[in-house]
Amino acid sequence: MKRIARIGSLLKKLYRSYNHDLLELLKERGFTDLRPSFLEILTFISDYEGCSIKAIGKSCGLKKQTMTGHINELTKRGYIERRTGETDKREQRIFLTQYGQRFKLALSEVILDVESKYSDKVGEVELDRIELILSDFHGEITKRDQLDLFSNHF
Repeated sequence: MKRIARIGSLLKKLYRSYNHDLLELLKERGFTDLRPSFLEILTFISDYEGCSIKAIGKSCGLKKQTMTGHINELTKRGYIERRTGETDKREQRIFLTQYGQRFKLALSEVILDVESKYSDKVGEVELDRIELILSDFHGEITKRDQLDLFSNHF
């Protein structure tokens, strides 16, 4: 297996393990109806409340059809609500409900628990180093992709 494929595979496994840990701890706090894809969307909304569905989809890498289904489901489950945009009445903004706010608080707690668990395993310095390396790597890849898009238009 090539190096980048191995790195991608390891990142995917780590991401799944992290989501599993978060979901298990959230279940203990009464949030039993979540899936990993919901978790990613709710995490984004928690950080950027009042954002558009388009922004959520772009951040989470989900297509419009998938986003619509997830937003409908999270609305039905009571986590979020849609509101009409103030400047553009055609645009819908997404906000956490009171139940969603309780989820946000629980999410903050479980993230700290999981980070502490990981820090105990590999150390704080190593986690900082991993974050920096991945952030730099992602930045370089993203920059290259943006340059490729730009050069293809001319």
